[in-house]
Amino acid sequence: MISAIVMIKADIQQIPEVAEAVVEIEGVSEVYSTTGDVDLIAVVRVARHEDLADVIADKINKIPGMRESQTHIAFRTYSSGDLGAGFSIGLDD
Repeated sequence: MISAIVMIKADIQQIPEVAEAVVEIEGVSEVYSTTGDVDLIAVVRVARHEDLADVIADKINKIPGMRESQTHIAFRTYSSGDLGAGFSIGLDD
């Protein structure tokens, strides 16, 4: 699975509508409304790199009210369960 984090700037009057449209796209697992430099952060999870173009360039970036996006592709995904397993390597049970 390939994960990407998409930072989204939207027209201020349309932030909720953009968020609702983004989360309905297949491949988008979550959308967060945020403070700071961007209005929304979307997490995209797809099977192939080619699918990123379909989801981000062809769908997310064409939503009315979208102004700008920046995509970060994840090399690895860590979760609290993964971190605990990593720190226990070499320890006896």
